[in-house]
Amino acid sequence: MTREIEVERARAGVLDLLALRALDATICPSEVARMLTANSGTAWRNAMPVVHAAVDGLIAAGAVRLSWKGADLPTRSGPYRIRRA
Repeated sequence: MTREIEVERARAGVLDLLALRALDATICPSEVARMLTANSGTAWRNAMPVVHAAVDGLIAAGAVRLSWKGADLPTRSGPYRIRRA
């Protein structure tokens, strides 16, 4: 699978998980990675760079926003949560 396809799967995963949550809920990027790797042990950690790339694309498109401990983050850095824009 090419990286482009992996990133697209991760983008879809972010949006799918958000759609299952309350409108004001957030998700952790690791939830997306775990979903992509079907919770196979620690393999989700290897999927995190793809998830981060997907999140960066969704931010650029205005589809999601980031926060940490209730404070908005303008860009992805350090720990973060993802929510609908």
